[in-house]
Amino acid sequence: MPNSDDEWRDKLPPEKYIVLRRKSTERPFSGHLLYNKKKGSYVCGACGNIIFSSDKKYDSGTGWPSFYDARKGSVKLKKDFSLILPRTEVLCSKCGSHLGHVFEETKTKSCPTGKRFCINSAALDFNSKE
Repeated sequence: MPNSDDEWRDKLPPEKYIVLRRKSTERPFSGHLLYNKKKGSYVCGACGNIIFSSDKKYDSGTGWPSFYDARKGSVKLKKDFSLILPRTEVLCSKCGSHLGHVFEETKTKSCPTGKRFCINSAALDFNSKE
């Protein structure tokens, strides 16, 4: 696994590098995994750590892939004060890459945990079971 920022820049395609290592956010409704309905696993786009199962994905209407739960031990949560209101950043527990943010929601049938993991498509790769 790369150790320096230059090594990450060399390893990752530009669109992944800017999101995963520079904490950028892709435009809403632009991600290649937003409408993916296949069965399988969503993994960190930098290191391949399994983060989400497809059965935890739901359509939140926000424009980013949303999940109501992450695989146990796959992510670290960190307070993010980069905007006016604090948020909770979601990081890969294996390589520390930025994946997105998690928000508190009202529990619903679609989101039974009341947590919306709002994740950039560019931060993920998908391994299909189909």
